[in-house]
Amino acid sequence: MSLLINDQCINCDVCEPECPNNAISMGPRIYVIDPELCTECVGHYDTPQCKAVCPVDCIFGDPDHMETPEALRYKFLQITGQC
Repeated sequence: MSLLINDQCINCDVCEPECPNNAISMGPRIYVIDPELCTECVGHYDTPQCKAVCPVDCIFGDPDHMETPEALRYKFLQITGQC
């Protein structure tokens, strides 16, 4: 599944540069994650880097965008042009 930033976000700016897919951007109030680009860092890292650096633990799985590990891997291959 892609990830989601909830309203506990304090706009600290640490998650955006950590995303290898450029899926994180500033939204109207808080940072947002584009589910079309989020692979939970599959293909790049063993764990989602945005979650690893978030100081307030406000990044969770997005229940509206459920994906299997295989689907995340395929998305990674598409994004990186390896497919």
